[in-house]
Amino acid sequence: MRIAREVATSLRSSGMTLALAESITGGLVASRLTDVPGASSFLLLGVVAYSDASKRDVLGVSHRTIQERGAVSAEAALEMAEGVRLLAGADLGASCTGIAGPTGATEDKPLGLVYLACVGEGYERMERMTFEGGRLQVKERACSRLLLMVKEAAEVYGGRGRRKGDGE
Repeated sequence: MRIAREVATSLRSSGMTLALAESITGGLVASRLTDVPGASSFLLLGVVAYSDASKRDVLGVSHRTIQERGAVSAEAALEMAEGVRLLAGADLGASCTGIAGPTGATEDKPLGLVYLACVGEGYERMERMTFEGGRLQVKERACSRLLLMVKEAAEVYGGRGRRKGDGE
């Protein structure tokens, strides 16, 4: 809960809004943020896009990305984040996609593999992580890491935006 409060504080102080596209976490990130009173001041939209079709049809992940790179890929995570950001008209879009297990792993994509992305106008960050543990532990760790990415984005990107607004 502490990191969610910190994210809320960072988003509020930067005046930024957020939209989430979650796959592996199944809405856990949005749930954590909505545990913070007044989350509607910064959280505009949360989408759980668990199927390839929803990633494509709702978030705009390209058919080519899914076919060539897979729904669990850096490209998919970035396209999910940008898609949800545009869909909501938010300052930041954040996403996560991965393999929580116990099935779904391949030689190239092991259990616990997660791609996390956070994007804004002129801002882009993606991380590839592999988390140890069972399904619920992987989901919790992915949630915590994505919240930290959003907090960092609000502090770095949000601060940059304020300076631009001040004419610097």
